[in-house]
Amino acid sequence: MKIHQITSILFVFMLFSCKGQTTDKIQTVNKQVFAEKIKTTPNSQILDVRTPEEFKEGHIDNALNIDWLGDHFVQDAEKLDKDKPVFVYCRSGKRSKAASDKLQEMGFKTIYNLDGGYISWSTEDSQKP
Repeated sequence: MKIHQITSILFVFMLFSCKGQTTDKIQTVNKQVFAEKIKTTPNSQILDVRTPEEFKEGHIDNALNIDWLGDHFVQDAEKLDKDKPVFVYCRSGKRSKAASDKLQEMGFKTIYNLDGGYISWSTEDSQKP
């Protein structure tokens, strides 16, 4: 019984300690906010983390393609300025979320993740910069 109580206490402690480590470095935003932030950020760092094939089919203007699933994501992302905001997107939002987490781990200060990815961006009502 005592082991069960200790395990429960440790679980609760770990749960709250992980929540305490969250930061506001990653913001998942809709396409209107994403577009507005790009528009108002000089020399925006726009990162498309889809495959090169997906990128060729269409992408946000001035986006840099660094494939999240590729072998050199970290190496290529290291070339970006960690002190400037980075705008990250993929097809639907799953890869960009994982890439955003990695960028945060790498020390990037401000990360905007596009909710719904390029699918959302490319719909007709998009407010593209």
